[in-house]
Amino acid sequence: MVDRAALEMRFTGNRNVGSNPTLSATHPGSAAGTAREPCPARSVTYIGTMEVSQFFSPQAGRLIKAPRQNAANFTIGDVVRHRMFDLRGVVFDIDPVFANSEEWYAAIPEAIRPAREQPFYHLLAENDDGSYVAYVSQQNLVEDSKAGPVDHPSVDQIFEPWAEGRYRLRRRLTH
Repeated sequence: MVDRAALEMRFTGNRNVGSNPTLSATHPGSAAGTAREPCPARSVTYIGTMEVSQFFSPQAGRLIKAPRQNAANFTIGDVVRHRMFDLRGVVFDIDPVFANSEEWYAAIPEAIRPAREQPFYHLLAENDDGSYVAYVSQQNLVEDSKAGPVDHPSVDQIFEPWAEGRYRLRRRLTH
């Protein structure tokens, strides 16, 4: 299920509120009950002048480098549709950059292959053929709340009922 705190941490690169990007956790090798040392939240490097962090993507099976901050046009619960293909859906997770397998990326025809360095959205999607989970780049999505709710069988497991043009995460899934 969706963990908003984990999503915020993945998306902004911050595990704590404030400017200190470390966690207060027992450092490996220290005895239980001893003073706690901050552990690095994640490795941070720079590409040019852009600060970059890493996260592990189970879909890709590898570490993904991403900017510590990235702008998403949509948020969890937004209803969107694809610009080119007949599909619409509700956002249930966001990757700050492409974080799927290389095979998946290579299967997209080169003429319409999206850039990797943009947010990618996990959608509970639908079209005339049925319901499924889709992974779509930001450049290929537009807002679609005026078309009403999404008829996907998993929507009720993750979201409260449709209200005011969007979905809200179920309370048990939020902090």
